Amino acid sequence: MGRQNRATKQKEAIKFELDKIDSFFNAEELFERVKQKEKSIGMATIYRFLREAKEKGELFTYLCNRKTIYSKGKKSHCHFECEKSGKIIHFTIDNIDFLKDKIPGTITSFQLEVKGICKDCCKK
Repeated sequence: MGRQNRATKQKEAIKFELDKIDSFFNAEELFERVKQKEKSIGMATIYRFLREAKEKGELFTYLCNRKTIYSKGKKSHCHFECEKSGKIIHFTIDNIDFLKDKIPGTITSFQLEVKGICKDCCKK
């Protein structure tokens, strides 16, 4: 019975921190936030929670820099990766209508990765 209470307390701590996040995040970032208040939480608990939330359709996943990132909304994920510094800059695209004629169906979300040289590295 004690384990069930602890799991509920840990889930509540995860949900509390998750409610404060309004952008993309990874499992490690969520873990660090929750760990500050719930010292006994383990990384496996975070991964289990994230997997279950994804299965329920409460979270969505994308790949960024070869890592899984999560989103609470069915947002599309776009980022620019600098080939010199490795810096990743997230950005949004409001409209991809130019793809409508090329896709044999309805677009519900998308992920876009653009590579190049960032402004800071161009100045060097």
